[in-house]
Amino acid sequence: MGKLAVDLDGLNPDHAYLRTPILVITILGIVTAQVVVVCVWRLVTMVRRGTVFSTAAFRYVHIVIGAFVAAALLVFALAVVLAPGEAVAPRVVLLLCGGVVAVPGVALVVLVLRMLLAQAVARDIEAARMRAELEEVI
Repeated sequence: MGKLAVDLDGLNPDHAYLRTPILVITILGIVTAQVVVVCVWRLVTMVRRGTVFSTAAFRYVHIVIGAFVAAALLVFALAVVLAPGEAVAPRVVLLLCGGVVAVPGVALVVLVLRMLLAQAVARDIEAARMRAELEEVI
């Protein structure tokens, strides 16, 4: 992070006001990515243990969805910060706006996967109930 701050010190003095917002957005973006990695790691651990089809998995999935929404907001904030003036080419801002559309798309895919997980958990609970009833009969 120190290297980024040093690189931003070399900004044109006309664009020096961009240093702090870019640093803050970058740090928050790194934190968001780390949150996603930790949650996915926890979900993979649950898969290895065979406990992913439980309500505990929803907590991590919700955090991942929230992190992707936060990432979209950070990309939008970066586009807003860079849009006025001549700090970057307009194409860069347009590319960032494309990212603002793409990142929530990933969040929607995770949301669909969450719905599939909910169905799997419901079926797992129902199967356990049916097994218990069958054991009573036998």
